[in-house]
Amino acid sequence: MRTMVKWMMAAMATLLLIACADEPERYSANENFDMLWRIVDEHYCFFEYKNIDWDEVGERYRKQMREKGSMTQTEFFDFLASMLAELRDGHVNLSSSFDVSRYWIWEQYPVNYDQRLIDEHYLHFTYRLSGGMKYAQLQDSTIGYIYYGNFASSLSEGNIHNALKSMNNTKGLIIDVRSNGGGYLTNVETFVSRFLSQRTYAGAIRHKTGPGHNDFSEPYHYYFEPANGYRYLDRPIVVLANRGSFSATNNFVSIMKSLPNVTVMGDITGGGCGLPFTSEIPIGWNVRFSAAPITGPDGELTEWGVAPDIRVDMNVDDAAAGHDTILDTAIAHLLEAIAANGDK
Repeated sequence: MRTMVKWMMAAMATLLLIACADEPERYSANENFDMLWRIVDEHYCFFEYKNIDWDEVGERYRKQMREKGSMTQTEFFDFLASMLAELRDGHVNLSSSFDVSRYWIWEQYPVNYDQRLIDEHYLHFTYRLSGGMKYAQLQDSTIGYIYYGNFASSLSEGNIHNALKSMNNTKGLIIDVRSNGGGYLTNVETFVSRFLSQRTYAGAIRHKTGPGHNDFSEPYHYYFEPANGYRYLDRPIVVLANRGSFSATNNFVSIMKSLPNVTVMGDITGGGCGLPFTSEIPIGWNVRFSAAPITGPDGELTEWGVAPDIRVDMNVDDAAAGHDTILDTAIAHLLEAIAANGDK
């Protein structure tokens, strides 16, 4: 997987388009608009998947730009950001010295996660911290609990080895990645490898090979190998996700869901299955967007998210009483699975 990521970064680096302006205040709106539209047109990877007519979008916004006439830089930034929002993609950002545009669709849905509630009523403010993980044991040490809130956080082999080794006596495990906005795919591999008994197909990546919307390379299939250190095997696992589980976390959930002893619970993930690509327009603003689609173990794109096996929302009354409905459902599910396995 690490080799694959380096290969993808090298491939995308060869496509990087850079245009600079010594004096950003002297810009042509038409020049910058056309450059931005063309960069996206030639490198964005989900036009067909999302049924987006980018030519129509360009014509519509060019007409609006003519009707608006002159704009301040802030107005022009917001105008370009609106066009990029047509892609409906959380990996798309326009960055300037004064703002970063974003498309965070998960903000429209229930959060389905309350860190303070869990820390106070389930972990009792007593837990260990390592490599971005928060972990402890629940239900009289029957069930292990790990919260990992950011795949960009450092996660070494030693971090995950020690966390899971400390749960060797547990009979089931909850991995909570709610509101984890993503990070590094190498950390996904480090984490997932601790639950594998054999070499496991993780998915495939393609990159753009030309300016056409369907100019892609052949799929690069990649696999995860079992970790050399401690592995948590032959016990039921529940992965908790919500709409804020995005990008690399979306990838993590899709791979974990393919394992036979794993149940995904909560809400559909936020999606985001394209490796991002960055370029620049003459005014000096950076644009970032999805350029290399990743399919999951089932061969499907998960740009719109990974559906849970068991759909659960947090209940307001439960939360007021100190209960996380999703976490309670996961605990009950694991206890039932443990009992069915003869409490082995």
